[in-house]
Amino acid sequence: MYNLKELSEEIKHCRRCKLWRTRKNPVPGSGNPKADIMLIGEAPGRNEDIEGKPFVGEAGKILDQLLSSINLNREQVYIANILKCRPPGNRDPSREEIDACTPFLDRQIELIKPRIIVTLGNFATRYILEKFNLKAESIGKIHGSIFNFKDRNLKIVPVYHPASALYNPKIKKIMLDDFEVIGELIEGI
Repeated sequence: MYNLKELSEEIKHCRRCKLWRTRKNPVPGSGNPKADIMLIGEAPGRNEDIEGKPFVGEAGKILDQLLSSINLNREQVYIANILKCRPPGNRDPSREEIDACTPFLDRQIELIKPRIIVTLGNFATRYILEKFNLKAESIGKIHGSIFNFKDRNLKIVPVYHPASALYNPKIKKIMLDDFEVIGELIEGI
């Protein structure tokens, strides 16, 4: 049986796209391997590339505050990204990079079997909703919505990416409200 540790080793040696050439460290993901809640972001940033862990910079501080607002911490959830390596200059992921890297994310989802997936931002939302055969709309339209897959015992909740709150402080209040929705879902599982 394949496990997260073996998958992390595979990610560390990945050469499926060109990003391995410019990364310092791949960022497989971290947290509780038996988590009911999985948070999925876009790609590692500069700090994540240095430390090899997801959401350790300023956006990570906001994510920690959001988790704390619903009485959670990183040890209770699993955090991953669409891409496992930082795109140079924090540019948007290319289609080729997404196609090369998402099989890793798909296996993480299979191994963790979360009951709730929280997608952080447009890239994660688009990928996850399309994976489950739904049309993805912009995060501005669907943030805080609950997509329920009863046959899989899974709920998906798209929210803004925590970095958005760094540039637009009004978004933090919206995110806190969206995390309240997540908190209510947790009570029901």
